[in-house]
Amino acid sequence: MGMQAVPSGELVVRARAGDETAWAALTERYSGMLWAIARAYGLGGADAADLVQVTWLRLVEHIDALRRPARVGTWLAVTARREAARALRSSAVRRAGESPAGPEPADPTTPDAVCAERERLRAVVDALGALPDLCRQVLRLFAGSPTYAEVAAALDIPVGSVGPTRTRCLASLRKRLGGPP
Repeated sequence: MGMQAVPSGELVVRARAGDETAWAALTERYSGMLWAIARAYGLGGADAADLVQVTWLRLVEHIDALRRPARVGTWLAVTARREAARALRSSAVRRAGESPAGPEPADPTTPDAVCAERERLRAVVDALGALPDLCRQVLRLFAGSPTYAEVAAALDIPVGSVGPTRTRCLASLRKRLGGPP
């Protein structure tokens, strides 16, 4: 029996056991769907490729935790949609206004500009990483422009505490980046 006829659940079980042929069959079976999801979210070539790779990485990370291996296609689709939404939020944040370090250099392709941008991004990543978990979650959620009710539901906190929590988290981030409080 060729791998095309093997049910998805069985492929997952074989992949868990290290069967490279099963992994290849899974990627052949579902990669087209992942690319279609990336395109449906409007992601371009490199971003779409990143989404597909990250989705497969998530499966590698979580394959042992799949409770229903036969539903791997659904799991991959949901994961790809979440990753696509995250990618869109990240790109929207990058496009939204001025960076915390000030205006962009006139020519962002010069070596100095590239180095400065990498340093600035590293500082932001480090500052975000140093925040408490709740702050990281709140700021990630707000990157996608949800309502306060959606953030409250996602974090299981009262709606009335969302605004003050966000304000404290942003102030803490600004302080860590050396900006005004």
